Amino acid sequence: MSSTRLRRASNVAPSTGRIAVASLVGTTVEFYDFYIYGTAAALVLGPVFFPSHAPNSQTLAAFLTFGIAFLARPIGAFLFGHFGDRVGRKTTLVASMLVMGISTMLIGLLPGYGSAGLAAPILLCLLRLGQGLGLGGEWGGAALLATENAPAGKRGWFGMFPQLGPSIGFLLSNGLFLLLFSVLTNAQFMAWGWRIPFLASAVLVGIGLYVRGSLPETVAFARASARLERVRLPLRDVLARHFAPLLLGSFAMVVCYALFYISTVFALGYGTKVRHIPRITFLELLCIAILGMAVATPIAGALADRFGRRPVLLVAAAAAALSGFAIAPMLGSGNTGTVLAFLVIELTLMGFTFAPMGALLPELFPTAVRYTGAASAYSLGGILGGSLAPYIAQRLVATGGLPWVGYYITGAGIVSFLAVMAMRETRQTDLNRLGKRQ
Repeated sequence: MSSTRLRRASNVAPSTGRIAVASLVGTTVEFYDFYIYGTAAALVLGPVFFPSHAPNSQTLAAFLTFGIAFLARPIGAFLFGHFGDRVGRKTTLVASMLVMGISTMLIGLLPGYGSAGLAAPILLCLLRLGQGLGLGGEWGGAALLATENAPAGKRGWFGMFPQLGPSIGFLLSNGLFLLLFSVLTNAQFMAWGWRIPFLASAVLVGIGLYVRGSLPETVAFARASARLERVRLPLRDVLARHFAPLLLGSFAMVVCYALFYISTVFALGYGTKVRHIPRITFLELLCIAILGMAVATPIAGALADRFGRRPVLLVAAAAAALSGFAIAPMLGSGNTGTVLAFLVIELTLMGFTFAPMGALLPELFPTAVRYTGAASAYSLGGILGGSLAPYIAQRLVATGGLPWVGYYITGAGIVSFLAVMAMRETRQTDLNRLGKRQ
């Protein structure tokens, strides 16, 4: 019986092209949803959903709701990881996308504080939690979809495709906001135009569900199922037997989040409100700068296959730590050319620190708990590096000035560098290894 199921599993392995497209499309959709919230938080959600008596507090409150989703992501990783390890990668990926997509669309339908009072920010926070739950389950499944089906010696390259999705999702998000700013007045945008990107998520979710629905189960999970090797409580197993990889993987992710959310969400708010760079201009700068991340991602994936995950990540984390000293003279200058150069540097470094994670985190855990372990490390890293990054940066710049935000980036780079230093190289890991029977 087991041999028959194993042969069937190996016969339905999808083409490498379908693997790449499915893992890329899913994270593109999910991160589009996440990024439109970050952009809206920097520009509009404060005035719409919070009282108007303290404008500065509105911005801080909006950034706090941004961080709520990061707190929900580990819960999503535990929940979807459990079913991903017990039921299968494919079904869980579809469910996580639906949770994320529905939450995003409902945000676009919420009444503001002026009409709903205190209920408005409460509902916003609840739906933001829904976004975090969905994304907490999405990334781990997408990474496993790519790496567990990847050809020998190509896991770094295929693990790069989920990491490329954020760049495309960011371009779609910012591109749509740019279009809205160019055709709507500020009053129209504040009244109803900001809702359009949230509602448009329905189209992208439909595309993602169609692509994901046509795929079979991953090869590694199908083989594990054929051998009847599953863990009853994957999270318990991760905490009891794989806590060190979980902790190191989480800390390794810190710099990725700090780089991205400070150079996008915080920088957008600072650049437009403090340096008075027009919103359209700053969004255009971000759309150009994100191309640096898009280019760096495949390069880093290829280098990770050739030289190993650790060397690429160590160099990138060290460079990120040094880049923290550039934020005050470059972003603080207010000069569009200098600001663009800073954004390109930070987002390119983000690509180099982020791309190898698509292979590294799954390689840290055995098949039976891989979904839970990889997703949890990824999401816990988000809490440490990204959940409060815009909020902390906002407080730091108010207390000690822009250089203190740079110290935050430097600290994040040092934390991730030390975590990767403590890891073993994972390039030669066999992803078909299983956990001990439970």
